[in-house]
Amino acid sequence: MAQQPKLRAQKRTQLGRNAIKQIKEKGLVPGVIYGSNQTPMPLQVDNRELSTVLAHVSSEHILVQLEIVDGSQSTNKLALIQEVQHHPLKRGLLHVDFHAVSATEKITSFVSIETVGEALGVRTFGGLLEHSLRSLEVHCYPQDLPAVLRIDVTNLNIGESLHVRDIQLPAGVEAITDGNLTAVSVVASRVGEEVTETVEQPTVPEVISEKKVEAKTEGAQS
Repeated sequence: MAQQPKLRAQKRTQLGRNAIKQIKEKGLVPGVIYGSNQTPMPLQVDNRELSTVLAHVSSEHILVQLEIVDGSQSTNKLALIQEVQHHPLKRGLLHVDFHAVSATEKITSFVSIETVGEALGVRTFGGLLEHSLRSLEVHCYPQDLPAVLRIDVTNLNIGESLHVRDIQLPAGVEAITDGNLTAVSVVASRVGEEVTETVEQPTVPEVISEKKVEAKTEGAQS
């Protein structure tokens, strides 16, 4: 199990559109935490701290040790970052959802898929490695949730694929994604294929010289 990053949040007391605007102006990201038999609680998180946590992981669906400050009191919760909303143009953080989890209850989450090595069909025959899946939905206890799933594609030749069922999962982790789905495959590259083009020869006008020859002959005889 990867060590969970720590993140500090504050209970948010001001609600509404104007309040959210003021929160963002202070460099904070509005959010909410729910789940684990608790009433949803509005939160606010420092933008830079959240951005730093997300920058060091391959997926936004990660477990964090969340310290929630409420006035002079604070509580620690194990939480899954369930959803992060980004600005469609500026890509800034708009909102974050936390799902409080229990160490004794299984969770469902997505784990990123990464490939290891250079496929045989790529390095030897110039093929292309295609990623059909970028993440895998899994079911496990929070402490068993892997940070990433790595697939060794070194021996994969052109026309060969690895499916979800071929991915070796850590102990205690069960795949929910259909096992028959293709995760990665090597396909032939169209680059470098011989292209046959029909080159039209320039049309050469037909030269009719018989009449000129006859004219010269008649002129000589006269």
